[in-house]
Amino acid sequence: MHRRLQWGARWLFRWLFRWLFRVELRGWEQYPHNEPRLLIVANHVSYLDGALLAAFLPEMPIFVVNTHMARHWWIKPFIAITRHISIDPTNSHYLKTLIQHLKAGERVAVFPEGRLSVTGALMKIYEGPALAADKADAAVLPVYIEGAQYSLLSRLGGVVRRRLLPRIYLTLLPPRRLIADADNHRLRRQQLARQLDELMIELAYAGMNIDQPLPLAMLEAWERHGGRRVVLEDAQGQRAGWRMLFVRAFALAELLETRIAGQNPVGVLLPNANAAVIALLALQLRNRVPVFLNFTMGSDGLLGACRTARIRTICTARAFIATAGLDALLATLSQQVTILYLEDLQPHVTLILRLRALRQSLWPARSYRNLAGPVRATDPAIILFTSGSERAPKGVVLTHRNVLANVAQARAVFSLIPLDVVLNALPLFHAFGLTTATLTPLLLGARVILYPSPLHYSVIPEIAYERRATILFGTNTFLWGYGRSANPYDFFSVRSVIAGAEALREETRRLWMEKFGVRIHEGYGLTETSPVLAANSNRHHRNGTVGKLFPGIDYGLDPVEGITDGGLLQVRGANIMAGYLLPERPERLAPPQTERGLGWHDTGDIVRFDSDGFITILGRAKRFAKLGGEMISLAAIEQLAAACWPDDHHASISLPDALKGESVILLTTRTNADRSELVVAAEREGLSALHIPRQVLAVSEIPLLGSGKPNYPAIRQLAEGLMQRQ
Repeated sequence: MHRRLQWGARWLFRWLFRWLFRVELRGWEQYPHNEPRLLIVANHVSYLDGALLAAFLPEMPIFVVNTHMARHWWIKPFIAITRHISIDPTNSHYLKTLIQHLKAGERVAVFPEGRLSVTGALMKIYEGPALAADKADAAVLPVYIEGAQYSLLSRLGGVVRRRLLPRIYLTLLPPRRLIADADNHRLRRQQLARQLDELMIELAYAGMNIDQPLPLAMLEAWERHGGRRVVLEDAQGQRAGWRMLFVRAFALAELLETRIAGQNPVGVLLPNANAAVIALLALQLRNRVPVFLNFTMGSDGLLGACRTARIRTICTARAFIATAGLDALLATLSQQVTILYLEDLQPHVTLILRLRALRQSLWPARSYRNLAGPVRATDPAIILFTSGSERAPKGVVLTHRNVLANVAQARAVFSLIPLDVVLNALPLFHAFGLTTATLTPLLLGARVILYPSPLHYSVIPEIAYERRATILFGTNTFLWGYGRSANPYDFFSVRSVIAGAEALREETRRLWMEKFGVRIHEGYGLTETSPVLAANSNRHHRNGTVGKLFPGIDYGLDPVEGITDGGLLQVRGANIMAGYLLPERPERLAPPQTERGLGWHDTGDIVRFDSDGFITILGRAKRFAKLGGEMISLAAIEQLAAACWPDDHHASISLPDALKGESVILLTTRTNADRSELVVAAEREGLSALHIPRQVLAVSEIPLLGSGKPNYPAIRQLAEGLMQRQ
């Protein structure tokens, strides 16, 4: 009778959930019917979670219920029609009960977070389920619940836009076993706990739909977080919610279509402003690929980029060109491409056009499909150019899937919530500024404030103070500048700072912690990887490293002569680019490929993984010098100089030497720099004499790219010029 009641209740709830919440199952064919012992783990975002699992899992599991929760009246009806174990987590014997049920061949469902999420992201993961699975030799089946956090039965009131009947997705990953090889009991527990934590992060990544075009992902964000709430603003005071963004994008798309008919891709030369995001969306609404051009490259670099990407039209703004002093640059560009000024389109914005755009925004998904035609997730979405810090810039083609994969990876690692206010001054022609600091927070429901220049060291802290920014992205160079210029209270609301694009100096890390009480999370990535590969976070942080690899990324280390504790990093994953557009062969896309096979990308970086999976960057493969038979990292020499003279900037290069083959030259902004001070610093740091540069040259400034990275070609030219004068 009880089983009949269970079956009837499950059928009823399954029907109700499908009808009310439009529940969609993903990967459900992977359910292991023949697995004798199975521990089902799921994230916990609402009071609906248990009922959802009970209704849709092929076999009714035994649910692990907290004893204190079981006392609530609204839990008792669920308990009455399901099998459950009432467990007190404060009782050290609770694991024995769990292990007994697993060994008996039961399906047991547990929420490893131990509580409902109050952020919408993963909370702390308890080690108990991992230990139970290991002791019982049980497989672990991960299930991700997405969408229930937006229901009225979540605990996210005031954090997300809750509504009565949100769409819910249940994603199931293949079962796996947790494996620990340590003999020591404590180390074994740590290994198992780390594996379960990584599994839950991978589960959170898998729970986001990355197989769709970027505009549809934006429409999902609109549906979840509302269309009126401001999600984007800029230094000009322009503000927009999702509805306004799409209305303006539909209007601009129509205006552009008659002027770029038959052209794809299309160049975009705009600063950090709402207009840049609107232009991106407008082009994609018509299935055009925007190419964000780096206006700091100079005329030769930009002309080369236009030839490589076969750009015939560049969209820009007269006000931006005048403010940035780019008139001469545009005059040169206009000889080869058509320059389309957005201000010139303003007189063509008629009432009829506005009404048509408004109508399209009422049914945006249908309008997009009608305008763009068939768009696959694997189609190109954006083209960016590499920084050119070491060689001629190449076009990097990122697909919709690449970009959305990196967004999903960031969501799984960082606790970014709709209440966050993200201040982004990083240029949108850089993947860090576009994908990480703009598209990721937008798609996760946060508000993004765009500022046109990261070099305004006194202005940006003031904006952070006035707008109460909670998340800040930057490079070491920019963060050092903000930290030195800011009042200690300017960043009172900032809870997370994420650094990338260049190595984070210990002095910058210490300055932010001591002055503002903020810990900087250093990450690592490449334009080719959309861009982030690894990052520290609140969940996992280790100073001196760039954190752990993002979920969904395979890696391999190739041996490097002279390097015993690391290797050349190669990666593969959904966020790896579709391929390069090469200056010498622009008509063909060169997909990523190494000796490991198609889809693998050689990062060019030599790295070391520690036992917990944290990554230390030893240096670029091309930025090592062979001295005295040893491979010496030029980055390590720069770090030595930074430790010796923390208030200055430094760059090291290797030049040919007639006697020794190579010699290292250090450029520094340190006035009257004394090489003997580096000798003392090297002894203090435990470094060999090979880390002492042969010559130290004082310069007024270190040449930088627009992204904040050192401009090594320009640094080399500067060094060679100084050497010739000596």
